[in-house]
Amino acid sequence: MNPFVHKTLVVQLLAPGTGRCPVLAHLGYAADDPFAVTAVFAHDGRVLACWRLDREMLSAGLAGPVGEGDVRLRPQGSGPCHELRLEFLGDSRPDGSRHRAVVLAWAPAVAAFLRETHQVVPPGREHMDVDELLAEILSGAE
Repeated sequence: MNPFVHKTLVVQLLAPGTGRCPVLAHLGYAADDPFAVTAVFAHDGRVLACWRLDREMLSAGLAGPVGEGDVRLRPQGSGPCHELRLEFLGDSRPDGSRHRAVVLAWAPAVAAFLRETHQVVPPGREHMDVDELLAEILSGAE
């Protein structure tokens, strides 16, 4: 079985004053990092942003609002227009507000991607070598 899952989706970036702008979202999952999904957003061959998302949070966001920090997810719409709203908060601006990006993804496509990741590592069967992780963290502390 392939320990990697990759799916490219066309998602909609909500741009203030201009409405929706289509961008690509490259979703990636690897069995050796079983709790995380990588989301790379690109447009015209340029990477706009790269985020590491919690796989369980991504799944929960399809059913209801989740997140209180830099990433907030919630379902939006219903039926064939059912979308997942992903809100990302970035660095602070000089006026005290924060940079913010909102992306809308077709929820059934995200759910299909998550089902594929569950075939690689079923929920609840994730495993992380804590000793290896600590050694990696401590080696970078010097």
